[in-house]
Amino acid sequence: MRFYFSARTRLGLALLFASLASASLFGVGAWRSNTLDYVYMNWNLLLAWAPLLFGLWLVRILKHNLWSSWRALLVSALWLGFLPNSFYMITDFIHLSEFSPDEVVFSTVMLSSFIFTGVSLGYISLYTVHRELLQRMSARVSAVVIGAVLLLSSFAIYLGRELRWNTWDILANPGGILIDVSDRLLHPSQYPEMFAVTYGFFVLLTSLYVVVWFAARVLRNQKSI
Repeated sequence: MRFYFSARTRLGLALLFASLASASLFGVGAWRSNTLDYVYMNWNLLLAWAPLLFGLWLVRILKHNLWSSWRALLVSALWLGFLPNSFYMITDFIHLSEFSPDEVVFSTVMLSSFIFTGVSLGYISLYTVHRELLQRMSARVSAVVIGAVLLLSSFAIYLGRELRWNTWDILANPGGILIDVSDRLLHPSQYPEMFAVTYGFFVLLTSLYVVVWFAARVLRNQKSI
């Protein structure tokens, strides 16, 4: 007896498999090094799932509601707030310097697994929302909105890595975030690393998303195997 799964379900199962594979690599690494120091990678990956789930929830809402409805706006805000967590995982490569020489190769594989899965979740989420935008506005305006989202995500990555702010702090300590952000916007010359990190991630995330977008269009036009 054959079970039929939709393309979306198969993609979800593939992402779940990739997540479990990353967790298994962490397990092996923890066993080899006899430490749980990097258990936070599993938490980071769990957070990377949030924007995809919020994105799919948004799609369901938009089937019966305008984007200007309070439900759609609320879920859009949640999606935008958690999206940078997916791309932020790229910065976890910085932890390679903490591993001993005989652990570097396996650790690179482990971190790459987590990062690839997390970034994939982010891009699939972004692609899903992009498709919804195209149903309501022109391709050019949609591209501008997506570009703005990626720019905000890049700046959020800077806030997370350099200043150690996270998504929860938007509610827990909004005043602290506002002070840090306003100070940097009012005195940008004093924070050259802000431009370097934000610009670097914006270029990286945008260029990769362009590849994802056109690859998805090509594959969508091919017949299923």
